[in-house]
Amino acid sequence: MPAIAGVRGYQGGLIGLTRMCDACAGRLGQCAGMIRLALLLTFLASPALACGQQTDCRVGDRSYRLYLPQTDGPAGVLFFAHGYQGSANGTMRNEGLMALAEEFDMAFVALDAGAPDWNLAHRPQEPSQTETREYDYVAAVLADLETRMDLDAERLVLTGFSAGGMFTWNIICGMSPAFAGFVPYAGTFWLAPPESCPTPPANVVHIHGTEDRTVPLAGRPIGPTRQGDVPQTLAMYTAHGGYEATGSRAAPGGMACAESANEAGQILDFCTFAGGHSFTIERLRHGIERVLVSD
Repeated sequence: MPAIAGVRGYQGGLIGLTRMCDACAGRLGQCAGMIRLALLLTFLASPALACGQQTDCRVGDRSYRLYLPQTDGPAGVLFFAHGYQGSANGTMRNEGLMALAEEFDMAFVALDAGAPDWNLAHRPQEPSQTETREYDYVAAVLADLETRMDLDAERLVLTGFSAGGMFTWNIICGMSPAFAGFVPYAGTFWLAPPESCPTPPANVVHIHGTEDRTVPLAGRPIGPTRQGDVPQTLAMYTAHGGYEATGSRAAPGGMACAESANEAGQILDFCTFAGGHSFTIERLRHGIERVLVSD
């Protein structure tokens, strides 16, 4: 049930209950059962049971959190994938992310791994698995959103930080048509990038600190596997999409962005900043602006 629908149902239930009490004045014994039923129905329609910022939106055995903008028309969505040991609940505590979504007249979706880490190929906990579970999860979230809001499918942007950036790169490669653009931040594929991607090229802005020691640009060993090499990932995707260099520019947050585009007008930007494993709204805003303008 959409949050707004829950509020309307709650208000309607209270009005109905008030009228029922007026009608039952002087004969409450006869109406007691009706009043108990009305209270139950009012509770079931209350906002507490409508998913949103504080309540999970269930999709199978997984969930996500949702923030809806105050808009009458179709809205785009900013999707955020959390880092290692994060959660959708934790993401929703970042008011800056929701404010950023509102700047673009977007809803905000906090994705949830349902575990300490995302289900990605070559990850330390289970190196032999594939990304299939995450493809299914994203598809389920998108389908569920269509029942909860007026969705502008042309303005869907996926981003994620650290492990969430790794999640984002896997969705770029395997589900690119589902989104208008992607902003992976400080994350890449586990082990190594695939030789190519099975879905068409997309608008991508990759953001990374040049002194990142948590997810170094060149990767690092972790348990039985390793983090991938970011330049290798970008080289693979450049070849996959037929991108060619178009120039460079200074960008907000102290970033230097090497920009490229293909014949279809899609972009692939590599934005770096002098710093470590750090996240700022300012840098993310630039990435979102770039992928939306290019779409």
